[in-house]
Amino acid sequence: MDRIAERFAILDEMTEATIDGIVRGMVVSGPPGVGKTYGVEQILEKDSLFDVMADNPLRHTFVKGTMSPIGLYAMLYKYSDSKNIVVLDDCDSILFDENALNILKAALDSGKKRMISWNSDSHFLRREGVPDRFEFKGSVIFITNLKFDNVRSTKIKDHLEAIMSRCHYLDLTMESTREKILRIKQIARDGGLFDQKGLSKEQEVDIVNFLENNQAKMREISLRMAQKLADLCKLSPARWKRLAETTCMKRV
Repeated sequence: MDRIAERFAILDEMTEATIDGIVRGMVVSGPPGVGKTYGVEQILEKDSLFDVMADNPLRHTFVKGTMSPIGLYAMLYKYSDSKNIVVLDDCDSILFDENALNILKAALDSGKKRMISWNSDSHFLRREGVPDRFEFKGSVIFITNLKFDNVRSTKIKDHLEAIMSRCHYLDLTMESTREKILRIKQIARDGGLFDQKGLSKEQEVDIVNFLENNQAKMREISLRMAQKLADLCKLSPARWKRLAETTCMKRV
């Protein structure tokens, strides 16, 4: 658990370094439901606290879901200042579009000056006041479930290798169910997994034990599943395990 905790402590440290402008590009890879995004969100939200209180524009933005090349270009321009951080979370569609990949590579480049260009006419960019070329001084954190060094598609493999050579690549991959269980135990031990659920310590321990004892039957082993079980426990402390068997476990 301590070794797994150390991996995520390094993620926190690297995220802090993006705020300071030391790290300007980082790819975070790992399976869904292990807390890749959670730590990044917590640190950036803490850094944005005074901006929120002062009603100032936020310096950091989270983008989730599908992102077109032109949408990515416009987003990077909007957050191109040296104090800005763009977090692309589960935007894997970018990795399968060559134009978007080239824009991402330019933003993640380790060179002193990162120039990004859009070399085709666009009514959208003109309307939004976005130039066809600009210097990107901000930082980018790209969070993905895709393990870059395991991709076999020759179409994007070279692009992904180019991205890894340009920026910091942090692999949080947990190959086994045991590692995922240990990650859940580590978060439960250190606090944060069941925050605001209103459960007793005994209930929290019971949930983690239930997940571990029934790991082969669960639909998935993840922090999200542990929180689903916590919701059921809060809903019905006496019957939550029966509810979990119906809603969270595979039918055999």
